[in-house]
Amino acid sequence: MVSEESPRRTVLSGRVHTGYAEHQDGLVVVEGDRVVHAGPRSGHRGGDPGEHHVLAPGQMVLPGLVDVHCHGGFGADFSSSEEGPIRATLEAFHRQGTTTLVASLVTASREELLAAEPLLAALTGEGLVAGIHLEGPFLSTSRCGAQDPAWMREPDPGLAAELVAAAAGTLRTMTFAPELPGARELAELLVAHGVVPSLGHTDADTTTVDTALHHLQALLRDASGDGAPRRPTVTHLFNAMPAIHHRAPGPVPACLRAAAAGRAVVELIADGTHLDPCIVLWAFELVGADNIALVTDGMAATGLSDGTYQLGPADVRVRDGVATLVSNGTIAGGTATMLDVLRETTAAGVPFGDALRSATVVPARVLGLAGEVGSLRPGALADLVVVDEDLEPAAVMRRGEWITAGPPR
Repeated sequence: MVSEESPRRTVLSGRVHTGYAEHQDGLVVVEGDRVVHAGPRSGHRGGDPGEHHVLAPGQMVLPGLVDVHCHGGFGADFSSSEEGPIRATLEAFHRQGTTTLVASLVTASREELLAAEPLLAALTGEGLVAGIHLEGPFLSTSRCGAQDPAWMREPDPGLAAELVAAAAGTLRTMTFAPELPGARELAELLVAHGVVPSLGHTDADTTTVDTALHHLQALLRDASGDGAPRRPTVTHLFNAMPAIHHRAPGPVPACLRAAAAGRAVVELIADGTHLDPCIVLWAFELVGADNIALVTDGMAATGLSDGTYQLGPADVRVRDGVATLVSNGTIAGGTATMLDVLRETTAAGVPFGDALRSATVVPARVLGLAGEVGSLRPGALADLVVVDEDLEPAAVMRRGEWITAGPPR
């Protein structure tokens, strides 16, 4: 008999992938909002009281997915929408298996950026998002992508300090171009405030990027004290940067070299639109899953049908699931969920366990949340998704609560 004071216990049995290993005859035991066991059934004493769920054939339990680069979805834009639609969008993402999500803001005016941050900081405080990612405004105008070059500028210590302060301790990452004057000082300011620097939207040459990544790694190592050092990231590798040329290699080789050496984590938008599947497979083979974070770069159209949507101040048209700027046809963010990205990555030929690790374990490390989210292991938050054989969500648990109907008991 369980006393009234005992935390509620949930047990799932069947095929389990913890983020690190797969167990055909596995067991996940959740007590309250935490995992107390995840692994082979043989490794657990059994006899657990509580609600028991046996997975159907073809189903599997995965850790909740982690997206460190997402601008919105399900009709809401994190840069410009009101609180109600943003809350509804976060709930929709959670129900689709992305149980940890960083809200990304596109480059905009100082006033717009400072106005958008407090709401997202408050939602972070509630545990609905994992923090804020600023994609700009210190980016290269020649590699602006779908963002408005009118608001891009050289690193400004005063503005950077304002942006950090407005986030009230919830700014997790900032993308900037390393070739801009003042980029080195900007990186030092970010790391001093616990923000992970991310290189992107850059027109820099190989040497500049290589030097910058060495500098960022040293900054983060020195800031880690006795803890595990975090690593700089590269915002959506290949996108919004020069392509590799044999006489002008550009940023990509330096980023791949740093990732292969374990000195950086590169983001890949493996949605079938931003990158050819061969490039996705090639990147995994070159640098390894532990150095890749799969991301969506999602925008307001994610989860919805074709139409016209917003990405910050920009109008975006979506046709056949591909988002482009109305003004010039530039690709403008993604429309895939993290489960879609996971599916596309495995379809590209990446082993499932590698793809899953890059969608869970690695981005959790980027956020400094390893052990809390991104894997199923004792002490971690009970965030999990039950998927079918097509990687469609069948049930989702977040913080120990079913946010969709649970599997049959």
